[in-house]
Amino acid sequence: MVLLVIAAELLFVLLILALLTRAPYGVLAHPALYVDTRSDWRQAQERAEALLRDLLSPDEYDRLLRRGYLELPSRLHPNWVYRVPRHQGQVKVFEGDTPVLALCVQSVEPIPDADAVIMHKLMIEGDEETYLRVANRFEPTLYGFIAIRPRARV
Repeated sequence: MVLLVIAAELLFVLLILALLTRAPYGVLAHPALYVDTRSDWRQAQERAEALLRDLLSPDEYDRLLRRGYLELPSRLHPNWVYRVPRHQGQVKVFEGDTPVLALCVQSVEPIPDADAVIMHKLMIEGDEETYLRVANRFEPTLYGFIAIRPRARV
């Protein structure tokens, strides 16, 4: 009986270890694929960072690195400023120093953080109305932001 309990505990521990070390998309099953994918991802991040540096002015890029967000003035709402985070997350909208909204727009496929910054910048500056229409909205509360019920799409 004791051996059965020890064997069950050992099996449980092995199962937990297997689940904790399991990599997504069968990476451990195909180590060669993992190396290529990891290398490709690193190259994609480097290209995205170079493109972001080229797209922003030196002052904007420096402020993005220092503050952790890029500020973009709204064209539709004169007092609004979008704060696009350096790393993927919600874009906060401020009116002066007061948070007005948090917006969530993300790509279907994983993209580097720098590409996400570029995506938000181009969408906000290119077609702010569509950006606001497609974004999931969150309103400020005392405890952070809470989701706003989506509007009915017509």
